[in-house]
Amino acid sequence: MGNSSSSNKISAQDRAILDMKNQRDKLRQYQKRVTVITTREQEIAKECLRDGNKQKALLALRRKKYQESLLTKTDQQLAQLEALTSDVEFALVQKDVIFGLQQGTAVLKEIHKEMGGLEKVEMIMGESEEAQAYQKEVSEMLGGKMSNQDEDEVEDELDAMEREVIGVPSLLDAPSRVTEDLPDVPQETPEDKAKRRRKERAAREQASEPIAA
Repeated sequence: MGNSSSSNKISAQDRAILDMKNQRDKLRQYQKRVTVITTREQEIAKECLRDGNKQKALLALRRKKYQESLLTKTDQQLAQLEALTSDVEFALVQKDVIFGLQQGTAVLKEIHKEMGGLEKVEMIMGESEEAQAYQKEVSEMLGGKMSNQDEDEVEDELDAMEREVIGVPSLLDAPSRVTEDLPDVPQETPEDKAKRRRKERAAREQASEPIAA
């Protein structure tokens, strides 16, 4: 009886370790593919800014951020599971490991679904009805899955990219002699920026029109 119990314990632990190895191998494959896609999404964001279409640029960066966050989430989760499976009292954490592996599988499926290939990425720039419908679909999907922190980070990235691409000056970089000749303009506080961004997000979520070309 004792030997049988020990054998079952080792078997369950080995199986969990193998499942994690398979998930990590698949994650590495996805990371390579997603890197190609997110690089193109960043290029598209810059192209859209050059064309004066900030809304599409934002969509490209939001999609990139979401895909990167999925990879990071899965990577961190696998690292935690690896620590659990090395526990000498594996039987005590076995249910947690199995649940974690199930979650990992679900996230990997989500990553695979969201990658979509480069042809999907190019549709962010499209002007056809099909492209606009896809843009609307992606925007609505991201609205329900990205945190406020993620959205803030994306908009900070967009602001920095806008300064780089089209030379929008930062107030910190403006020459003092120019600012001295201008009337005082209230600067946007972090609280004001947060309120403005919340309003913009709410308007984006409520919008039912396809993204304009």
